Amino acid sequence: QLQLVESGGGLVQPGGSLRLSCTSFGDTLDYYAIGWFRQAPGKERERVSCIASSSTNTDYAEDVKGRFTISRDKAKNTVYLQMNSLKPEDTAVYYCNSMGYWGKGTLVTVSS
Repeated sequence: QLQLVESGGGLVQPGGSLRLSCTSFGDTLDYYAIGWFRQAPGKERERVSCIASSSTNTDYAEDVKGRFTISRDKAKNTVYLQMNSLKPEDTAVYYCNSMGYWGKGTLVTVSS
């Protein structure tokens, strides 16, 4: 069973930045494609970005392209989601996922 842990969420003003982290303390993430998803209040969970196990392929939802960047640090066994130019509509609980396993999420609130 893959155990994923997200961190890095918080309160940020519009236009600000946050970096989310997804790590596993019991497994090496190198072998897995990792996806970041988010769920806003009253809405369905949606995919934000994903990165292949090789890290050569990445994908982004249209509304985050150019603002978010997904990356992998194998030495730290961590996948990051760098979020810039944040908007109030980015407010959500952000989850990482791989092979059907989910973390518990980290809350991102974008508000002035």
